Amino acid sequence: MIRALLWDVDGTLAETERDGHRVAFNLAFAAAGVPWRWSEARYGQLLAVAGGRERLLYDMQGQPAAPATGAARAQLAAQIHRLKNQHYADIVRTGALPLRAGVAELIDECLGARVSLGIVTTTSRANLEALLACHLGEAWRSKFAVTVCAEEAARKKPDPQAYLVALAALDLRAEEAVALEDSAAGVEAARRAGVPIVLTRSFYFSAVAGEGTLAAGPSLGQTRGWQPPATVAATRVTLGQIARWHADARRARDGVLRVS
Repeated sequence: MIRALLWDVDGTLAETERDGHRVAFNLAFAAAGVPWRWSEARYGQLLAVAGGRERLLYDMQGQPAAPATGAARAQLAAQIHRLKNQHYADIVRTGALPLRAGVAELIDECLGARVSLGIVTTTSRANLEALLACHLGEAWRSKFAVTVCAEEAARKKPDPQAYLVALAALDLRAEEAVALEDSAAGVEAARRAGVPIVLTRSFYFSAVAGEGTLAAGPSLGQTRGWQPPATVAATRVTLGQIARWHADARRARDGVLRVS
C-alpha cells in the first residue's frame, strides 16, 4: 500500500534547471559584474556538481577572472548565489516555469485519495516557496504533509539524508512511500533510503538508467515510453498506475525471496 508520494523539485516538478536556475545565474553574473555566462550545455555539465554554490566554486577553478584566494571566491559565490535566488523568484513569478505535464493532476489525485504528499529536495526553501506558491497558491503548504529542503537536510543528494528526514517526519517505513525523481543523484538518494522510485526523466537527465526503479519514463503526462509499460487505461501516469508498479515490484521481490 502506498501511503505517501515524495516529490523531488528541480527537474521533477518543473524544468527549473534549464529555464530557471541557469537563466537566473546568468542574470546574477551580469548584476555582479562578472563576465561569465552558462550555456545550456555548460550548465548540463555543471549539474554533475550538487548544489548551486558548489557549482559556482567548481566553475571558478577554470575562470581566469575568478578571485585568487579561496576566501574571496567563497565570498563572491555567496553574493552571486544570493542574487541568483532573487532572480529565480522573479522568473517564477512571471509564470515562465510551468509544472511538468501530469504533475498537478497527480497531486490532486493524491489529495483526493488521502495519500500523503511530501517534498524531498536539497534546494532552498525560498526557491520551493516561489515555485509552489505560483502554481498551487499561497496555501500550497496545506497540501504537503512534509517539506524537506536544504535547511532541513544539508547533505546533498545522492546522500539519503533528505529522504530519511521525510520518512521520520511522516512516521512511515520506506516501502510505504514512493519517490518521484528525475536524476541519477536523486534515484541513488532514494535507493539508499530504501524508498521505491518512479523515474520521470527531464531535459538534462533524459538518459538516466531506470534499473532498480519501479518504472522509468519520459513524463508523468503520458503513458507512452514507460518501462515497465503503463497498463492502467489513462492518458497520463495515475496514482493507480504507480500503485500497480509498486505492487508488481513487491510481488516479484517476494517471489524471488520464496524461490531462494
